[in-house]
Amino acid sequence: MNRDTRRTRVLLALLLVTSISLITIDYRGGDNSPLDGVRSLAATVFGPVERVAAAIARPVGDAVDSVGSLGDGVDEAARLKARNQELTRRLRTSELDRNRARELDELLHLAGAGRYTVVPARVIAIGSAQTFSWTVTLDAGSRDGIRPDMTVLNGDGLVGRVKTVGPSTSTVLLAVDPESSVGVRLEASMEVGFTTGQGIRDGGDLDLRLLDGQSTVDRGDRLVTFGSQGDRPYVPGVPVGEVVSVNGTPGSQTRSAVVSPYVDFTSLDLVGVVVDPPRTDPRDAVLPPRPAATPVPTVTVTVTPSPKAGG
Repeated sequence: MNRDTRRTRVLLALLLVTSISLITIDYRGGDNSPLDGVRSLAATVFGPVERVAAAIARPVGDAVDSVGSLGDGVDEAARLKARNQELTRRLRTSELDRNRARELDELLHLAGAGRYTVVPARVIAIGSAQTFSWTVTLDAGSRDGIRPDMTVLNGDGLVGRVKTVGPSTSTVLLAVDPESSVGVRLEASMEVGFTTGQGIRDGGDLDLRLLDGQSTVDRGDRLVTFGSQGDRPYVPGVPVGEVVSVNGTPGSQTRSAVVSPYVDFTSLDLVGVVVDPPRTDPRDAVLPPRPAATPVPTVTVTVTPSPKAGG
């Protein structure tokens, strides 16, 4: 073992001395170095081998680099996905905020026109199907000044009346509930009657019955609430809906019709509870303006008589 070690050391020393000598000779020779021929021969022999080795090693190196950056790609994809989800959430939130801002603006406009003092509230739940009644739950209750039998409306018109009240929530019986009866008045004739609900599943229409069988009701007539004694459960002047069809004949004990409500009961969100009724009946002031009639275009034709023969 010691003999092999001494031989190895001697061999390494000789190789080191030889290398230093060759480097010195090559450096002193400059451009005319006697080792140029040897260097050229080595390049000729080993150059192709180096190129082949480099060609093999480069794809392997790229693959290693790709594997090394694979984790970074997965992380970047996760970041992009999270960013996309966040932008989608913000877009939906901004759309919801815009819709609620529009609903609040319409609600305040209607309340201002009717001089109603309202407490805004959001619909947070709908009634259970087992109750067979059409109700919604609001996120406002007795702490907000809400009491049973108060009128509930939104920017389109009558929603219903408060049925039960808790400290922070309240339940509203919708005007389309079959148990809901609302005193109404026709816009033009001032005839009075009452509406009853037909449920949302039956199209959400209201059944109208006028008290005077001799009265006239036509398609397109509009209704507002007549008002209750003491303004409970309904304050006067709240838009209810428009007549879409008429049943019965004049002379019968009562006249009936079908009313399409202004409120879309399938998309309730922001509503207002009337906590202070108007001092005077707003009558028809809260009804939406009727759409302007589309003018019929007229064509003027000028006819020029032809001259008589021989004239």
